Amino acid sequence: MMEVWHHGLDEAPAAGPFVVTLGNFDGVHAGHRQLLRAAAARARAAGLRAAVVTFDPHPTVVVAPERKPRLLMTLAQRLAAFEAEGMDLAWVIPFSRAFSELGPEAFLGGLQRALAPVELHVGRAFCFGRNRSGNVDTLEAWGRDRGCEVRTLALKAPDGGRLSSTRIREALERGEVDTAAGLLGHPYTLTGVVVEGDRRGRHLGFPTANLAWEQEQLPAFGVYVTRPLCLHHGEPRMGLTNVGEKPTFEGRRLTVETHLPGFEGDLYGARLDLQFLHRLRGEVRFGSVEELRTQIARDVAQGSAWWETHGA
Repeated sequence: MMEVWHHGLDEAPAAGPFVVTLGNFDGVHAGHRQLLRAAAARARAAGLRAAVVTFDPHPTVVVAPERKPRLLMTLAQRLAAFEAEGMDLAWVIPFSRAFSELGPEAFLGGLQRALAPVELHVGRAFCFGRNRSGNVDTLEAWGRDRGCEVRTLALKAPDGGRLSSTRIREALERGEVDTAAGLLGHPYTLTGVVVEGDRRGRHLGFPTANLAWEQEQLPAFGVYVTRPLCLHHGEPRMGLTNVGEKPTFEGRRLTVETHLPGFEGDLYGARLDLQFLHRLRGEVRFGSVEELRTQIARDVAQGSAWWETHGA
């Protein structure tokens, strides 16, 4: 089981040596996973442990709250992804105003005391320290003096473009969940507990599970084919998920509601992982409830056809 630290820079125990990778890792996208896997493999080959160093909250929350991004993952999701990629230790450093003022040498000094890294794995654009004044050149110069090899990875998307959490957020904001999945290396997933909604779906003949989601970033308003995963409810099945405000009912409350065709169980209180696979359409205001009911039936048919070809 992966060990998790929630220590400030000067509070962590001396536990090295490690092979170490550093970053915010929002979304733990395909490039992040390459870094984590490389560090884990190098650690195993050398008979050492692998550690990932990350920060919480996201640095922009502290240094530029007006530019704070909508995060793709909760901290719990990040930690689960780190463990799945072979990390032995995750050090979550509390990011504060005082921490943001540390220069690169102070940060690296704390890293050395706690982890005594023999290798550092980072993306080529990695920056750290006060005003992002430290970079890969800083790491390499520091590593040469301490016998720590610095290995870098260019984080490139399959199309050759940049691979970043920002690009994934931009794709989701356009509703392009297929593109986001390609960049992440897996479908974008909302997690949370199913709670009671207003039961409009049941009255329409299409009961829905209303998700109290935990992530900050939602896909664009619209209707999606999804794969709901629930620990106690058997094999994955197709879901049809509406993200939006239900304008036909003068709604102004944002909801994420999923209809599971053919499912008759009770999901209230269950934890759900909701994977977004394909967008069917944007959110529409219908002239009547009957028009909405007719469209939902079309959505179910269209979603089922897509699922038979791509999702099952």
